[in-house]
Amino acid sequence: MATAKAWVMKKHFEGFPKLSDFDLRKIELPELKDGEILLESVFLSVDPYMRPYSKRDMKEGDIMIGTQVARIIESKNPAFVVGSFVVANAGWRTHFISSGKDLFALPSTWPESLPKSLALGTVGMPGLTAYFGLLEVCKIKPGDTVLVNAAAGAVGSVVGQLAKIGGCKVVGCAGSDEKVAYLKKIGFDEAFNYKTVTSLEEALCKASPDGYDCFFDNVGGEFASVAIHQMKKYGRIAVCGAISMYNDTVPQKGPYIQYPMIFKELRMEGFIVHRWNNRREEGQKALLKWVLEGKIKYHEQITEGFDNMPAAFIGMLKGENLGKAIVKV
Repeated sequence: MATAKAWVMKKHFEGFPKLSDFDLRKIELPELKDGEILLESVFLSVDPYMRPYSKRDMKEGDIMIGTQVARIIESKNPAFVVGSFVVANAGWRTHFISSGKDLFALPSTWPESLPKSLALGTVGMPGLTAYFGLLEVCKIKPGDTVLVNAAAGAVGSVVGQLAKIGGCKVVGCAGSDEKVAYLKKIGFDEAFNYKTVTSLEEALCKASPDGYDCFFDNVGGEFASVAIHQMKKYGRIAVCGAISMYNDTVPQKGPYIQYPMIFKELRMEGFIVHRWNNRREEGQKALLKWVLEGKIKYHEQITEGFDNMPAAFIGMLKGENLGKAIVKV
């Protein structure tokens, strides 16, 4: 019999989550039944989506939602071998029992030289979000100019590098000079610190005087309201996130987007990556190949210790991470 530690959401968040909103509990797990497997979490992910999804999908006292790379430590299911690794959507817990349904095995081609935590980042959900968002929503083509905000984050950093692979000019913005330096290091053509520019509109114009063909929006709010006026005619906008709004206690109001949408004949589409679950293997294979070839570089912000999950989550929402935020058990 195993004992799991799990973080529950003690109360719904008001504004930014606080450490007092979480509670660490111990859960005794039963003996395995035929067809079941016992897993232990090795790496856990903290992501922006957890903030709005907690409000939509969770009730107080539920285990926090989230994914992990987990190792199989006991198996009564012949399809799963002890010692193998999978990606699971089991929430913030150290151990859990599964029937095997909805577990994603790490690709058999995964090299020992790469950290398995990448299956939660560049070669996982954030990387796939960038991959399908650019290919299927933005439909990038060589010569396009692509704008991405939150560009030093888990999704944005991959967006920029994939756009470069696709022959595009890439402009990114981030919230610190350190992050801007990182964007230039990984190949962004232009990058700026949105917190220190005098005018966001002027910074966007300077970075690309002719405007933008594609805008990959992770932020929403004021940034998106300004950027939409910088789009070229027939521009495409992929709305992936709205992190600038997740912790608002009072809803933001306008300005509104109808004028530029109409006069520039823009196409804006919101999306969630699970739409392409049937093509997950395709995306992972491509991303893994580019990582191994050095065409996609990655950075992980690793927090040690399962007990530090809430702190890592709050820090990520405040933009303290460079690249993918990961917790190592």
